Amino acid sequence: MKVLYAIQATGNGHISRAQELIPLLQKNIEVDVLLSGTSADIELKMPIRFRFKGLSFVFGKNGGINIWKTIVQMDFWRFFRDIKQVPLNEYDFVINDFEPVSAWACRLKKKYCIALSHQYSLLNQTVPKSPKKARLSKFILRYYAPFSVGYGFHFKSYTSNIYLPIIKNQIKKVSPIKKNYFVVYLPAFDDQKIVSILSKIYKTNWVVFSKHTKEKYRYGNVKVNPISTKGFNKKLINCRGVLCGAGFETPAEALYLKKKLLVIPMKNQYEQQCNAEALRDMGVPVLYDLNQTSIEDIKSWVKSKKIVKVDYTQSPQKVINQMFIDYIKRYSKQKYFHKFNSVSS
Repeated sequence: MKVLYAIQATGNGHISRAQELIPLLQKNIEVDVLLSGTSADIELKMPIRFRFKGLSFVFGKNGGINIWKTIVQMDFWRFFRDIKQVPLNEYDFVINDFEPVSAWACRLKKKYCIALSHQYSLLNQTVPKSPKKARLSKFILRYYAPFSVGYGFHFKSYTSNIYLPIIKNQIKKVSPIKKNYFVVYLPAFDDQKIVSILSKIYKTNWVVFSKHTKEKYRYGNVKVNPISTKGFNKKLINCRGVLCGAGFETPAEALYLKKKLLVIPMKNQYEQQCNAEALRDMGVPVLYDLNQTSIEDIKSWVKSKKIVKVDYTQSPQKVINQMFIDYIKRYSKQKYFHKFNSVSS
């Protein structure tokens, strides 16, 4: 059996999840990797057969997506050319983590495409949603990367086909401790804005990781660092708490490590707005902007001792097993049962 695993590289969560799932798949089947997108800060540490520009969103500096730059940098003619280049006839099916090139290639060529993403979970009616209507955002969520069947990941297992977050092995292997600083990752905000707010929360040490700088610098009680996966993980493991966007990977890791968590969802980003609602329901405090009026809320969070408890020890093998069981039942020949038995054993 040969499978194409397609990954969206806008944001880091898709790549981090793939780094945990692909080695499990490779124990029993042949896997090629397709990557599209331009906004990830980490590298996929395995061979990539296909790399496309795809359709990426551009982060702004005032708390949201820069819609104008996002539209300008999109090249739909190239996108359609890329769709035609994907040799789907080589694969039994495609596993897709919100990646549009392979998803639309499957739709046009009637190939079986399995969604395996956090975004898929947001289509379920039981998952907390943003109160905003956001019709265009919902349309994009549904048709950005179309699929045949799907399995989702979320902070809670809302239904049987929604699984708990996959935590990286380098996070799971450590014993977290608490040093006297807070980690900050708010890529949609300008460094100056972050520093101007956090520097006014005195007697509190902040370690900021930024997409907008290539050099380390310090302003009072705020240290600003360029993005570094190794550096970020080390600081995350040893911090007192985490102030970040309402993405999926970083909040999940902070909860797993039993860190205090405060999130600010990106503006014009429906996924993060929904994540914020889910986290708020779990007891995680949420801010909807970063400005002078946020200072007192952040101070209260710093003083708070409340930590939301979760159990994210579920093995990623569980979703892989279920995915193959469902595929075999629907589409595969009898010979694949023997191959799957070795996967689940």
